[in-house]
This record gives sequence, structure tokens and C-alpha cells, in this order.
Amino acid sequence: MFYETEDIVVLKGWVSAVRDLNKIIFLIVREDGRYYQATLTEENEPNFSIARSLKPEDVIVLRGKIKLNSDVINNFEITPLEIKILAHAEQPIPLNMNEKIDSTLDKQLDYRFLSLRKEKQHAIFKIESTVTYFINDFFQKKGFVNFHSSKIVSQATEGGANVFPIVYFDKTAYLAQSPQFYKQMMVIAGYPKVFEIGPVFRAEPHHTTRHLCEYTSVDIEMGFIESYEEIMKIMEELMVKLLKFVHKKNKTELDILGARAELQHYKFPRIPFKEAKKILKEKYNKEIGDDIDPEGERMLGEYVKNKYKSDFFFLTEFPWSAAQFYHMRKAGEEDVTYRADLIYKGLEITTLAQREHRYDVLVSQLKEKGLDPEKFSFYLDFFKYGAPPHGGGGTGLERIVKQMLDLQNIAEATLLPRTPERVTP
Repeated sequence: MFYETEDIVVLKGWVSAVRDLNKIIFLIVREDGRYYQATLTEENEPNFSIARSLKPEDVIVLRGKIKLNSDVINNFEITPLEIKILAHAEQPIPLNMNEKIDSTLDKQLDYRFLSLRKEKQHAIFKIESTVTYFINDFFQKKGFVNFHSSKIVSQATEGGANVFPIVYFDKTAYLAQSPQFYKQMMVIAGYPKVFEIGPVFRAEPHHTTRHLCEYTSVDIEMGFIESYEEIMKIMEELMVKLLKFVHKKNKTELDILGARAELQHYKFPRIPFKEAKKILKEKYNKEIGDDIDPEGERMLGEYVKNKYKSDFFFLTEFPWSAAQFYHMRKAGEEDVTYRADLIYKGLEITTLAQREHRYDVLVSQLKEKGLDPEKFSFYLDFFKYGAPPHGGGGTGLERIVKQMLDLQNIAEATLLPRTPERVTP
């Protein structure tokens, strides 16, 4: 909506509802995810007849005069001076557009172009836009260089099988699981701090509310670090400032969703993995092995919330058995690594670690993990000519938004979700 004069506005949007009471018509118009009411009487011709002919989701331009009215949405109504129909919508609409009644998530995703018109969906993606903007701005101001890595790779980053193979001329290539190797390459090439916000691909047959086969990853890497505590500190600062920014910038959208960007205080609790195992056993009678499952994350999230009044905590010092070959092991404790997960409201949103930068140790650790160093020669070459101590992490953008807004399914925070069952629209 824009003001043509002090009291005349122009709306360009979709018809949400036409309430025809014979001698008076209430026309509800949706523009940019917000709703506005226009009121017409029989004397207002030809606009009265045009309004009567309108159907839900017709596209119109409405020019009218504002009249204050505390009993309607936005505390004002519009008396139309002109209504112009730009396009008619086929009837019936295949999706329930009532804000108070949601269709199933699958149906909303089938008709994404329609579900995105709804106020709550609009609010989610406006907040996600703010989150993306802030993260980019935050790292730029911290002196990080933004880079863009290739998403077509010759070898699986993690060395596993959960990759999407693609036909690449006369050979097989893969969609990248992570920019992991390339952000390390950037640091070793002389860029002390780098970041990337981009898609990553995981061919994991998960059928959960927290997994996607394609998601947006926020990746950072820092050189010349003394400890992975430096990565934890910058992620801590990012999340605290991000929540404050969203709280200020998107108050309207948060109210629409009935959500709060809970403000946090430094510093997030750090819980070593061995301690976490004890907490889960003693407080919840839950046993875990060398890695943590979603239920364990939720339980620890509950424990931290009750004890520390924080939605965030770092789960640190993961066992070597659950680490990647490139994670650095703790000096004097070979079964412990400098890897940590950032857990937000009981869900892991970030995995971070200090990397092993010594060539001979990397080769040895590859072999320990049952991987062939020859297949990772392109990566190992980075470390032959002087690599500083470094570390970084990867954060799921959609997971941040899901947890911030207390959404039930990560697909709600994803424009076009890709799951084992869904590759359209």
C-alpha cells in the first residue's frame, strides 16, 4: 500500500473475501501478506458492481480514501474511488486460504504459490530474509570474506555414501554435501576468515520434521585460531545479536506468528559429551553411545533451559568415533575431539570443530577411519605447503528459523522443500 496523498491510498493485491450484505459490501484485500478492508455502498458505482463481481484471489488495484475505524483491521477502512481488475482467479481455489484453518502441510507445499500468499507464510519468509541479511552483514563487519564454492564435486566431502551422483559429461560427479574442503582451502590460501551462505545436498533417507535433502548452510572458517572456543564465541555472538535484531526488525511478523525471538545473554553453557551422557543417564534414565540422537538433544535442551535459563548450549568434546577424519583430537586424550554442536531449543543447528592441519596426522586419521588417502589427494595437497591451525562450522539456516519461530516442521521454513518424497514444485 502506498499513499497517493495524505488520505488517499493505492492497494495492489489479491481479493481475500467479498462479504456481500446486499446494500453494503465489505471487500478484504491482501497485499504483501497484510489484510485491508474496503467498504462500499450502493451509491458507490461502478465500484459497488465491480466489487460484487469479484472472487477470491482475483488480482486488483484499488484506489481509495482512508477513514479511521477502530472496529476494523488496521484501525481504518477504505472507501474505494476506483477498482481495476488485473486478473481473474479460477474457481474454486484448490487450497484453503482461511488464515485460521490450515490445509495439511503436504497440500500447502503442493500449492506453494498459493500458500505463500497467506499472512503467516509471508511472515515466516520475511523473518528468514532478515536472518539471512543479518548473518551476511554480521560476518562482513567481522572481516570475513564472502566466497562461493562449487556445488559440483568429484568426491564426497564426508567420505560417505549420502551423496547425489550426477552425470558430468563422461564421468560421475556429486552434489556437494558441504563447502568444508573449499573453505579450508580459502584459509590455507591466505584468507584468514571466510564465510559462505549457500545450498548443500544430503542424500539421507530421513523422514523427520528436522531433515532436508537440500538446505541452506551458513559456513564459516577461521585461520590461526588457538582453540575451537574462538568459533564457539563468534557463533554465540552471532545468535545473541541475531535474536535482538529480529526482535526489533520483525515485531509485526513475530506477532502474526505468535512467536518471540527470545533474547539471550552471554555465555551459552558448554557441556562436554561425557558429562552429557551422565546427565541423560541420571536425570532421564537414557543411555547414549558415541553420538547423540534427537531425543537426547531435546532432553539436554530441557535440562539447560531449566538450569541455566538458556535456549542455547554447546555440546563439546565429541568422541573420536563420532568425528570426521579432519577433526583435531584433544592433546593427551586421543578418544576426544575438538568438535562441538550448538543446540537451540533442543535441536542441533551448528556443527563446528577445530581442523587437523598437520599433513601426516591427516593421512593417519584418514586410514583410521577406513578411507583411502589416494581418493582425498586433492584435499591433502592443501596441507603440504603450510597450513595454519584453523576451524569453523556449518549452520542450517532453516533450522535457525524453525527453532526461533517454534515451527513444527522444517519444511515450513523452506521455500521449496526437498525430501526423499518431494522434488516438486
